[in-house]
Amino acid sequence: MEKIFEILAVVLSAYIIGSIPTGYIIVKVFTGQDIRTIGSGSTGATNVKRVMGKKWFFITLLLDAFKGALPVILASCFAKTFTDIGLLPVLASVAVILGHSKSIFLKFTGGKSVASGVGTILALNWQVGLIIAGIWAVITFTTKYVSVGSIIALALSPIIMWRFHAPVAYICYCTLGALYIIWLHRSNIKRLIKGEENKVR
Repeated sequence: MEKIFEILAVVLSAYIIGSIPTGYIIVKVFTGQDIRTIGSGSTGATNVKRVMGKKWFFITLLLDAFKGALPVILASCFAKTFTDIGLLPVLASVAVILGHSKSIFLKFTGGKSVASGVGTILALNWQVGLIIAGIWAVITFTTKYVSVGSIIALALSPIIMWRFHAPVAYICYCTLGALYIIWLHRSNIKRLIKGEENKVR
């Protein structure tokens, strides 16, 4: 029973932290607008940039990454259940990206969980997280498409996690997380195919 309680506590707290709608709050506080009615309708950093510029893009990006990392770090430090296979940090990671994309505070809408997803990977393995962040930055800068950088970087995450001999649970999380985040980008993929995707300026 104690193990079940610990699992539920980790998942619920991680989901609530992930659900904190950083981009929505920033835009609402400083402009009074609902970011869900602007641009792509996402609450993520890219859509924040459309409203408030580059500075707030990076602020939102860092806050979302921190929001992703925090529950995973806490689960890693204090969890006592299944520590040998890293199960609770992985469950916290899953709950975070679900919270970000399906926020309980925004009627289960949200962002595309890229920054928060990278934050979870940083917390699971900081070397892998930095490599993923670097790949995202290089591809985004080269192609001028945030979505392309996000899709490729996350798609490579399970391979890189495997190359670092991470626990199987971490590799499985990166695989499932990448598939979920790519699925969240399905509208971006359609726009890329049609040549209608917005470039970073």
